[in-house]
Amino acid sequence: MKPLFILYIFLLFQNTFPQQSELSKTVNYISSYIASEHFVNLRNDVGDVSATDSIFIQATKFTNGNISDALLALMLATVPYREVPIQIPLLNTIINYPLTAADETTFLKKNDNLPRFLFLDSPQNDYGDKDKLAHFFGSAFLSYESHIFDLGKLIGYFVEAFEESFKVQSSVDIRDLDVNDYGRLFGNLLQENNDLLPSQIFLIRSIRFLRVTI
Repeated sequence: MKPLFILYIFLLFQNTFPQQSELSKTVNYISSYIASEHFVNLRNDVGDVSATDSIFIQATKFTNGNISDALLALMLATVPYREVPIQIPLLNTIINYPLTAADETTFLKKNDNLPRFLFLDSPQNDYGDKDKLAHFFGSAFLSYESHIFDLGKLIGYFVEAFEESFKVQSSVDIRDLDVNDYGRLFGNLLQENNDLLPSQIFLIRSIRFLRVTI
């Protein structure tokens, strides 16, 4: 797939969502929730995995049970960047593409509070797996919305190729692709069971990791 076509899909997807104001409200609500002292205390009490469940529950409540809207807002709210610097090949030009995000203060506090220890193989440092929630919820959204073919898997690979080709990151991250797969599973299962929680999918991944490492 040509890199310029991937960029076109990315920009088109971001700019044609029909309820941008409602999306922004939901992103702001989720960001404020993650930035709150209540959420910090919750993380300390129950851990990052259960705290992630609470983010999903809050998003679905705010969207009145609209799983699709909740997943899309969760993807944007958990991205730890306000904009994406993109170096376009051949033209050697960098553009900063803005993402839907909360105000600066809330955004920074939200980033500090993002759950980071989600899996048994999460890096044990201050950053951990902060960036994996956006991959997980983004892939879940695309799979939840896919009815004809597996768009989630297709877009998952597009995003990775996009990041590599446009210098958003230096190389394709295998763990990102892996988390994309589990996000797809979450989105597919939500079509049958709206009571499913992210922690149940995280557990499946952790069990698989244990089996591979033992």
